[in-house]
Amino acid sequence: MKIHVVRSGDNLWRIAQMYGTTVNQIVAANGLSNPNQLVIGEALVIPPPYQQYVIQSGDTLWSIANRFGVALQNLVETNRLTEPSNIYVGQVLTIPVTYHTVQPGETLYSIASRYGTTVAAIVQANNIQNAALIFSGQRLRIPEMPKPTIEVNAYVTTMNEAGANLVAPLTPSFTYISPFSHGVMENGQISTLNDEPIIRVARNNNVAPLLVLTNFVGRRFSSDRAALILRNPDLQNTLITNILQTLRSKGYTGITIDFEYVYPEDRENYNNFLRRVVGRLHPEGFTVSTALAPKISADQPGLLYEAHDYAAHGELVDFVIPMTYEWGWAGGRPWAIAPINQVRRVLDYAVTAIPRNKILMGVPLYGRDWKIPWVQGTYARTVGPREAVNLAAKYGVPIQYHETYQSPFFRYTDESGQQHEVWFEDARSMQAKYDTVKEYNLRGISYWVLGPEFPENWPLLHANFHIRKRI
Repeated sequence: MKIHVVRSGDNLWRIAQMYGTTVNQIVAANGLSNPNQLVIGEALVIPPPYQQYVIQSGDTLWSIANRFGVALQNLVETNRLTEPSNIYVGQVLTIPVTYHTVQPGETLYSIASRYGTTVAAIVQANNIQNAALIFSGQRLRIPEMPKPTIEVNAYVTTMNEAGANLVAPLTPSFTYISPFSHGVMENGQISTLNDEPIIRVARNNNVAPLLVLTNFVGRRFSSDRAALILRNPDLQNTLITNILQTLRSKGYTGITIDFEYVYPEDRENYNNFLRRVVGRLHPEGFTVSTALAPKISADQPGLLYEAHDYAAHGELVDFVIPMTYEWGWAGGRPWAIAPINQVRRVLDYAVTAIPRNKILMGVPLYGRDWKIPWVQGTYARTVGPREAVNLAAKYGVPIQYHETYQSPFFRYTDESGQQHEVWFEDARSMQAKYDTVKEYNLRGISYWVLGPEFPENWPLLHANFHIRKRI
C-alpha cells in the first residue's frame, strides 16, 4: 500500500490515475466524507489495484482463496470479515492479488522496484523461464512480500452497546481488546464496569478481552491507593481473589495492570505483587501483562518512572505495554504526541531489559489542538486524525510534516482571531511507527484509544502485518 501526500492541483481522479486504482477505492480506504475537499499536505493511503470478485452459489472463502492463489487469512484481512463463515451470494470481495501489464521499456527490475518486491519473486509467481524475456502487454502477477505476524491490543473507554459497536467492525485488526478500566478499591474489591457487550463482541470475533486494573480514584491515578494495596499482602490476596472471580464470570482471558505514579519506595512491593498475581493467574490459564511508563534508563527519576522495574516486569509477565505517547500532553506545550525519535529512545532502553517478543509498543490514535502562544495552566483539546484534517480544510491551511518527529502538524487562526497549533497522526506517522515495530522485531502494538476517526489506519495496518489471534 502506498501513501500519497496531496500537492497543489491534485484531485482524486488524477491521484487514482497515477496509481492505477479508482476514486471509490481511495474514498473508502480514507473515509473521505467530501471527495472534492483535499488539503495540501494531507496523507492518503492508496489501495493496491486489486480485482473484485462477486460470490457465486457454492463458493466458500477457502475455494475463493484457492482459486486465486491467495492465503485465506489475507482474504479475511483485506475484506475485514468479522465472520468469515458468513458470506453470501452477490457479496463483492476484494482479492488481494496485484497484476501489472508490462509497458514498453520496462524490465523485471523496474517493475519489482515499483511494487516493492523482488525480481526472483515475480519470476517464481509467473513461472518465467528467462527473466530477460518479457514483452509489452504481458500480464504479470505481482506477489506480496511476506508480512510479519504481530499482536495488536486496543484500549476502549466507551462502554455498553456503544462500545461494542465501536469495537465490532475493527475486530479483524485486534488480538486483544482492553475495556478501560476496573479500579482497585480500598477493601480489595474492584470497581464495576459495563463491559459485557464489548466482551461478547470480542469473543464472538476471536478477540481476547483483557481486564484493565488501575489505581484510579475518581478520574486520576492515586499513588496512595497503589501504596495501600502494594504494602499489604493480605489485601493483595483479597484483590487477586476478586480479580479471578471477575475474569471467570465475565469471560476475560487475562489482565493488564496499569498502576501509574507509584511511589518509588514501592518498586519492589509492586514486583512482589506481580509475582503473586502471576502465581495465581497462570495456573488458571489467564495471561498477565502490564503498562509501563516510557523510560529511557533504569534509574530515570520521577514519580511516573521510578517504581516501574522494566527488567522485573519483563521477567515476570507475559507481555508489557510501554506507553510510548503523551510527549505532547494536554497540559504541556504543543508537541507531537509520539515523536518517533523519543519513541526510539524508549525502545533502545526497553530491549536491553525486556525480551523483544514481550513488547507491545504503545501507539496513539489521536492528536491535540493547542491555543498559541501557549500559556502555562491551559489545556489542549483532543482531536481525532480525521477531525484534524477537517480543521485544516475549514481554515484553508496546509498540513506540514516534521521529519525528525515523523508527525504532521499545522497552525490556523479561528474566527475570534485566536491562533492554534495542531499535532496529530496520519498515514505517514503511522507507517513510521509500523516500520519501527518491524525494525525492533517487537511482539506488536497497543493502541490508545478507540473512538477518534482514523479510517486510513486500518488498511495500512493490514498492509504491514498479519494479526495473530489468541482465541
